[in-house]
Amino acid sequence: MYDCSENVLGYHDDEVTLPDADRKTMQTRRDTNRQRLRDGLERDGKPAVEECRSQGSYAMRTMLRHHSNDYDIDDGAYFLKEDLVGPQGGKMTPRQAKEMVRDAVDHGFFKRPPEVRKNCVRIFYSAGYHVDMPVYRRVTTTDAGEESYYYELAGGSEWKRSDARDVTKWFEEERTKSGDASQFRHTVRLVKKFARSRDSWGSHILSGFGITKLVAEKYRRHSDRHDKALYYTMEAIRDRLTLSERVEHPVTPNETITSHPDGSYWNDPKAAFLRDKLTDALAKMDRLFAADCTKKEALQCWDKVFGTTYFVDGYKEEQDDEARSSANLAAPAVLSSGLLIQQGSTALGAVKKEGGGRHA
Repeated sequence: MYDCSENVLGYHDDEVTLPDADRKTMQTRRDTNRQRLRDGLERDGKPAVEECRSQGSYAMRTMLRHHSNDYDIDDGAYFLKEDLVGPQGGKMTPRQAKEMVRDAVDHGFFKRPPEVRKNCVRIFYSAGYHVDMPVYRRVTTTDAGEESYYYELAGGSEWKRSDARDVTKWFEEERTKSGDASQFRHTVRLVKKFARSRDSWGSHILSGFGITKLVAEKYRRHSDRHDKALYYTMEAIRDRLTLSERVEHPVTPNETITSHPDGSYWNDPKAAFLRDKLTDALAKMDRLFAADCTKKEALQCWDKVFGTTYFVDGYKEEQDDEARSSANLAAPAVLSSGLLIQQGSTALGAVKKEGGGRHA
């Protein structure tokens, strides 16, 4: 396979991973939101939030750079179950808890007011991205005199046992056991980037969470080749989805990431779409294995995979740099020769006068 490891890594660093400046901006907005939530709850006479925790791709650091800033930041708000009491003294419904959070964070200055969604409160920003704030309650139980607790998410119509922090913990464990934690995360980002490389694929392809789970299942580490790690992971995921489109949730028992409109857990059109697009991408990379493959041809393969011109554009810049370097190396020789010719009469005169070597 033609070695494009440095090019693939360069693409990851330049076009895929989230720039530090953008991440810092999101962190600032997240922290401002948290303070707004605390202040709003106090203002409204509502129970205090126990803690807020980042979740999802932001917490796992697998968020992708997006050309229109369409970023989704997950930041969970955690309460005690016994504190979430409704107006009639009963326990708050999921809807009531989310409305409480929505009202608390809405200071009246958003261009688009925060909205209650099925599993979160969504806060919109004019820069293009949004913050999703899932609402959780901590449920305390006592068994044989020992106290324990678990968390429930305010879902569409009921409280559902769940805690996205468990997903973050699972991801970190997968990275640790992968053998190359850095390459593992790079591969997750690159496969997700491939799945988002065409706008027309957006609503048809498997979610980033589903892709992360598949990479964790089928990651193919390569000690010194990022391109090989990516290629063989993509191939392994394609083969895995050919056998089964079902993708299990990594931390919630008996729950799947995939589903089918007819209720089937075994067939999923979005997983099938990903499988088919991976098959197409792998076919586009056949040329990489040809003995006479040139560097330009290899880079064209990767451009076709990601729907970009990044790789060939870089190759052209490299060629231009080499041409300029060659010209610069040649220029001093011409200049030196010119100087010798220009000073020839003096120099040669000195030689003749003193009868020594060329340089008097």
